[in-house]
Amino acid sequence: MNNSTYLGLKETAFQSLPLGSIKPAGWLKNQLEIQANGFTGHLDEHWEDVGPNNGWLGGAGDSWERGPYYLDGLLPLAYLLEDKRLIEKVQPWIEWTISSQREDGSFGPAYVKTVNTEVGNHDWWQDFIMLKVLTQYEEVSKDERVIPFMSKYFSYMKGALVDRPLKEWHEARGGDLLLSIHWLYERTGDSELLELASIVQEQTIDWNHIFAKFPYWRKQTEWNHRTHVVNVAMGIKTPAVFYRQTGNEYDKEAVYKGIQSLMTYHGQAHGMFSGDEWLSGTHPSQGVELCAVVEYMFSMENLTRILGDGMFGDILEKVTFNALPATISPEWDSHQYDQQVNQVICNLAKRPWSNGPDANMFGLEPNFGCCTANMHQGWPKFTASLWMATQDDGLAAVSYAPCTVKGFVADGKDIELVVKSNYPFREHVSIDINLKEKATFPIMLRVPDWCPDMKVSVNGERQHGIVENGYARFEREWNPNDRIEIQLPMQVQLEERNNNAISVNRGPLVYVLPIEENWIQVHERERFHDWEVYPASAWRYALTQNAEFDVEVEENMDLHYQPFKANHAPIRLLTKGRLLSNWMMKQNSAAAPPKNPKPYANALEETIQLVPYGCARLRIGEFPVLK
Repeated sequence: MNNSTYLGLKETAFQSLPLGSIKPAGWLKNQLEIQANGFTGHLDEHWEDVGPNNGWLGGAGDSWERGPYYLDGLLPLAYLLEDKRLIEKVQPWIEWTISSQREDGSFGPAYVKTVNTEVGNHDWWQDFIMLKVLTQYEEVSKDERVIPFMSKYFSYMKGALVDRPLKEWHEARGGDLLLSIHWLYERTGDSELLELASIVQEQTIDWNHIFAKFPYWRKQTEWNHRTHVVNVAMGIKTPAVFYRQTGNEYDKEAVYKGIQSLMTYHGQAHGMFSGDEWLSGTHPSQGVELCAVVEYMFSMENLTRILGDGMFGDILEKVTFNALPATISPEWDSHQYDQQVNQVICNLAKRPWSNGPDANMFGLEPNFGCCTANMHQGWPKFTASLWMATQDDGLAAVSYAPCTVKGFVADGKDIELVVKSNYPFREHVSIDINLKEKATFPIMLRVPDWCPDMKVSVNGERQHGIVENGYARFEREWNPNDRIEIQLPMQVQLEERNNNAISVNRGPLVYVLPIEENWIQVHERERFHDWEVYPASAWRYALTQNAEFDVEVEENMDLHYQPFKANHAPIRLLTKGRLLSNWMMKQNSAAAPPKNPKPYANALEETIQLVPYGCARLRIGEFPVLK
């Protein structure tokens, strides 16, 4: 439904396609299958927190965020893969939740318990997540119970917020609640929802002011909801959500200023900002929490939808293709709480962060189980956001990963797009357009900021679209069986980091020195064991100044089933480096890259291989440079 029907909210630049409209293909489908065969498809069988005793299934166990978090990734994964087994896992959660609604409109477990404490009945946060789950469920199932259920709940909430205002976690995360309120308003036009939205905005942390006049310039060391990395990753979308309600350009600009400040003071080479547990500066051995990675992705997907700027697609791809796979084992059977850009050892040891000594180990629930529950949304929601609808009956490409898209264009005509690519590992993308009859409508293609020479042709003829906000617009009469060909030339680009170090980028991928990995099991379970990972090769390399980078592509154009693995890397960079004598360990991590690197006297220049960041669980991603 075109949300311009209702004048109470500012129209979004794009509209999300209903869950199920986009189906993964190629290497991306493999990622979802690996996820289904690993944690997401079997977590409830091996982890009590989301097992049959969970409070959201009527049990006496955890009844706070973990069940809804798990479902927020399990549900889209199940329907994207059309996996009957996973859909059957989803259904009891949905049925219990809908049947739990009380006469006053409230729903969920009557008394909220977490693994550590009893929250009582004064927490809203777990409801926010389940509402996001229900919006996805309604889109893919068309279950007619969902909209009346949500309407009744929001009517209850409007009154209850007077005596139970948002605070702590839910005060920080009000933007996520507003997404569900806006979703429902666009389907019902109920003006009371806008009144509720105003109340929620008033009670939510003023992220607009924080991001517009960013005060957190240094590594934070004390608890604060405003510097907690997951809250910040969620909060960055909130000014744009407010913007829909206010139309105030100040709100919109706060997003851009916030991202710039976060990357200036806390930015990391993989596209995220640090946070272990709070914003932690730019040192490449500071960590970033997996929860923050998937929530930042979700924020970028919503910022793309609301503001329509290609910049958010650039960020989304960089985080998705680098930070996400790197912090999860290739088999999706263990994960980290915190990852490091320069990660030379993963073991039980104290590090320069507030999280526990197990936070960068790979396992079932290192440090804390929130990421065990929340990690599942990353790949499925990215898949569901690959394409969006434009407000003038067209389609927009957010990313060029392989998929099939079904939608409506030109006053409701059916269309199917078949995107064939090995992007981001390869430069070429083809899009087959399947129409029953010719139609005139726009197709908008994102022009990555790193690609000044993107080439587009239709049926072999070069096209020149009008580029605005990072998207090239091609509006024309499209015919059945038209084909778009896109070439995205990728050049090696060096990014300056602190201490005169550099990171190496090519296209949306960051390239790192992979360190040979020795995995040692430290806790055996029936499944999902805990591991320490020790280095089995040298890592103290500096790159030679002005060294060339030769691109080495696997001769077999078919990617390995799991391309995010060092020995399966579908593309490598070859360059020159030397081992250093003055790069040390500090607090069980790699020290900062030395400003004046000194090679060993007998260390000859070597050819070293760099692989995509997501392929290496031990790695160097920020390099000193030898003058």
